[in-house]
Amino acid sequence: MPDSALVEHLRRAVGTEAVRTDANELDARSHDTWPVATVWAKLGRHPHRPDVVVHADSVERVVATVRTAGEHRTPVTPWGLGSSVTGQPLPVRGGIVLDLSGLVGEPSLNEIDHTVTVPAGVRGSDLEAWLDRRGYTLNHSPQSLARSTVGGWLATRATGQFSSRYGGIEDLVVGYQVVLADGTVAQVEQRPRAAMGPDLRAVFLGSEGTLGVITAVTLKIFSRPPHRSLEAFTLPSVSAGLTVMRTIGQTGLRPSLVRFYDATEARHAVPDGPHGSPVLFLGHEGVGDVARAEHAASAEVVRSAGGVSLGAEPVDAWMARRYDFSTIERRLAEPGGYAETIEVANLWSRLEPMYHDLRRELTPLAEETLGHFSHIYDQGSSLYLILLGRAEDDQTALSRLEEIWARAMKVVVAHHGEVSHHHGGGLARQPWVAQSLAGGHEILRRIKDALDPGHLLNPGKLGLDPE
Repeated sequence: MPDSALVEHLRRAVGTEAVRTDANELDARSHDTWPVATVWAKLGRHPHRPDVVVHADSVERVVATVRTAGEHRTPVTPWGLGSSVTGQPLPVRGGIVLDLSGLVGEPSLNEIDHTVTVPAGVRGSDLEAWLDRRGYTLNHSPQSLARSTVGGWLATRATGQFSSRYGGIEDLVVGYQVVLADGTVAQVEQRPRAAMGPDLRAVFLGSEGTLGVITAVTLKIFSRPPHRSLEAFTLPSVSAGLTVMRTIGQTGLRPSLVRFYDATEARHAVPDGPHGSPVLFLGHEGVGDVARAEHAASAEVVRSAGGVSLGAEPVDAWMARRYDFSTIERRLAEPGGYAETIEVANLWSRLEPMYHDLRRELTPLAEETLGHFSHIYDQGSSLYLILLGRAEDDQTALSRLEEIWARAMKVVVAHHGEVSHHHGGGLARQPWVAQSLAGGHEILRRIKDALDPGHLLNPGKLGLDPE
């Protein structure tokens, strides 16, 4: 049962209508879209259930909630739209779930500086549609665009499908407003670059609500590109595809789209195409002559590695369905069905060996193990694995998901890779946080102690338990 004194204090502080304690509301906030949490829900389990939910539609309500939580020494876990796939918004110590999905409002557009400012609860697809009507785009396109909030992108250090050209959210954010654990409202911004101290924008990016609650965001915007070139290619091997990606990245070409599917996932990416070969999706956009020239140069790199063009149609088809998550959802809805997505990253020199080891370890745990590489950098790339399987019952499916995570993280750590590229840590990666951050984890711990000495903001995440 929730602390009646806490609930009464919250009602006085933020209004009775904003405070919820009914069982359905609390159950709903104990599951995000992490497949493990989905199976928990199927089994009727709610291991991370809040005591109370507060719906905040203003910064004032956010401030009042965190101050009340501090007075009662009660944990506060920020919640956007619950689309995390690794358990970031699950309240592992109970307490208050602070629902920020009502923190919305009309965007503020600055066409001279090419920025837009919005409350943190604005849905990504709503903001993109608003900008599109005015001839602009965010060029931030996570698969969860219609399921995630702008504030959530910052809190989880998200990236999108065109990041090879435009970067992740850390490259696209100009500034933001954040409420600290004691209720202080702080503004963090850059104009447009500074050499005065460290870049404080980075402090809260990827912090998963453990250091503060992001309440408003200013992002870069871009004019709609006048030209886009898209093309798919088959390649003879994974090794050849990785060489192509590395060469394109290190040559200084700036493709907007680079997605390289191994032969298993290529069957899904190009269902009507030739099977048995890896497939590369490649795209360039911008001013017509420049985009065409860059695409021609990249295509020559592909052809020199044995690539054969399939034309633009496979990429056009993917562009039309690229936000579709239904394959995972349908499998998880089946009795005993399980599915998982694991995205990691590594340097070019370590990427292929890590890929082969992951496939060897994970293939026995699923009916299908699919892999693709994207989000290229000069020094490396991400690797995205999708596992689909069926077990005799949901409890066995849950055990299988837990084993998938344990095996995958063990391999990535052994190859000195990044255990998360863009889904964040949450609960899924909690056992490996300190190992992944190495010496940096002590710095993070000291920042946490300074900003949230009571360890009340989203406890149990990023390896920041007070003990």
